[in-house]
This record gives sequence, C-alpha cells and structure tokens, in this order.
Amino acid sequence: MIFIDACFRKKTPYTPIWMMRQAGRYLPQYMEVRNSVKDFLALCKDPKLAAEVTLQPVDILDVDAAILFSDILVIPLEMGMDLKFKKGEGPVFENPIRDFKDLEKLYNYPEERLTYVYETIKIVRKKLSKKKALIGFSGSPWTIATYMVEGRGSKTYAAIKKLIYTNPKFMHALLIKLTEAIKAYLIKQIESGVNAVQIFDSWASALEKDKFFEFSWDYMVQIAEFIKDRYPNIPVILFPKGVAGYLDGIYGKFDVFSVDWGTPMDLAKNYLGDRYVLQGNLEPTRLYSKEATKEGVEKIIKIMGAKEGHIFNLGHGMLPDLPVENAKYLVELVHDLTKR
Repeated sequence: MIFIDACFRKKTPYTPIWMMRQAGRYLPQYMEVRNSVKDFLALCKDPKLAAEVTLQPVDILDVDAAILFSDILVIPLEMGMDLKFKKGEGPVFENPIRDFKDLEKLYNYPEERLTYVYETIKIVRKKLSKKKALIGFSGSPWTIATYMVEGRGSKTYAAIKKLIYTNPKFMHALLIKLTEAIKAYLIKQIESGVNAVQIFDSWASALEKDKFFEFSWDYMVQIAEFIKDRYPNIPVILFPKGVAGYLDGIYGKFDVFSVDWGTPMDLAKNYLGDRYVLQGNLEPTRLYSKEATKEGVEKIIKIMGAKEGHIFNLGHGMLPDLPVENAKYLVELVHDLTKR
C-alpha cells in the first residue's frame, strides 16, 4: 500500500494523499445516505451505511486511503453519557462531568460496546482495494475530555481549564481513564482490519505550552507507544491542531506528525522532518478555487519535495460546501506533480 509505505518513509511512485473529513457533507452521495437515517449517530451505528460512506471518497476522488467513518465521541457515549447531535449546535452532552462522583458513574470499558465500529471496519476492509489503506482513529484524551466537561464545543474552554488549575488530580484521573479506553479501542480497530491509526487533538491550542505537554501530548504519546509496542507495523499518526509554537518540545515513538494549516510547513520540516514523516497541510478553504489550490499545492511540494517523508493532506477537515470537482482536482494534481 502506497500510503503505508509513505508512513514508513519507503519509496513510493508519488506522494499519497487523503483528506480529513473526506467522507462528508460536500458529497451528494453522502447526503443521500445521511438523509436516509434519523440522525448522525444512527449513521455511525449502522455498519453497512457507515462502510458505504467510508468508501465513497475512495471511489469518487481516488484518494490513497479511506478513513473510518465514525465520531470521536462514541467513547463517552458508550461510557454512559447522554450524547445528542443538535442542529446548529453539534454534539451536546446534557450532563457534563465535573468531579470524581461523575467520573465514578462512567463505564470503564466502552471498547466492549463499540462492536458497530469493528463491524464497519470489517465490511470496509473486505470491499476496499488491497492497494488502498484503511485508517482508524480516535480523538485524543484531552479533546474527548473537553467535550465531556464542557458539554459541547467551546470558544473559551473555561470549565475544563478551570479544573486544570483548581483540580488537576481529577483532570488526570479523567485523562487516565480515557487513555486506557482509547488504547483498547484502537487495538480492537487494528484487530478488525485497519492499517493505520490517527489520534486527533482538535483542541490542543486551548492549552499553554507546559499544560499542553502535561494534559494532552503525554497521554497521546502513551497511546502511540502502547500501539507501537504491540503492532510495530501499524503506522501511528498524531494530529495536535494549533501547536506551531510548541514544535521544539515534540517527542515520542510514533510515525507521522500531521501538520495543521496554521503551522508553516517549513517550520514543521525544520523541527520534525528528520524524525517523523509529515502529513499536510493545505488550507481547506483554498479548495473553493482551483487557482488557489494549485498555488497552495505547489508551495507545499516545493518545501517537502516530491520525495519520501511526506503525505499530502489538508491542514484540517473538508468544509461542507466545497466543490467535489475541486477535491478531485486536488488529488489528481498531487499525484501528477509528485510522480517520481
């Protein structure tokens, strides 16, 4: 698989490309499936339909890897939290957790209840070309904890950051519980057939530098090293969004560092390119314009070179109204410009 070879810095015929949120609302085919079920969670819990939307961007765009269609919040959902996706609001937990009493109510082994995810993986892997990789994923402990404590997306992260400074013991207990669940969850994804895993830390930038390493990165590395010790042939990708100023402190045993669009690619290359394969980092809104897309792609390829050590991706996820034609153009352009 070209994508897996690239994760290990092996020679590939071109730079592989996939896109975060490549299965989503910008695809009419996705919307057709989405509208056939009552809500987003129903889609996540239906293995046949989740497999169908996982495969759609591979068939439509010819990306080099599929990423499992699911959601990072299925872990707290299966820990017993009441999760709803509200129109215009996104995910909402009606009863956020704030103390040890709340923590004790959570079920410790959510991975046991996530059988619908593993069934989705098995269906996808059976249907997906052997040349294409299937990427499994989880949110990071910090990002999942943020939703669990805040109750929904936040601009200030006031509730969870208050706990970091007033009750760090509780925060570490929550993060440890999530870390253990994520380890088991990703191992079960691997055993079900994924070829690589990515851990998303969407809210990394909410933390000042020392707190980022204490409350986020250290736990991500623990998960990565747990996986690498058991499955050294499975690439591990880490994606902490918004940490351009923290790159000098990045450490750990993993394979690919995914670079967000706010981090200059040359900066990431200077700090990390000799130790990790880099993934990224086209600004997603460039895809509204083919000219802007071409300019962005050429700039990244000029920095990284059409050679080993790079996987092309966006610096965050696909936006809901991006033209499908422009997404196809991006994939073709990257393949053409990086042919060895």
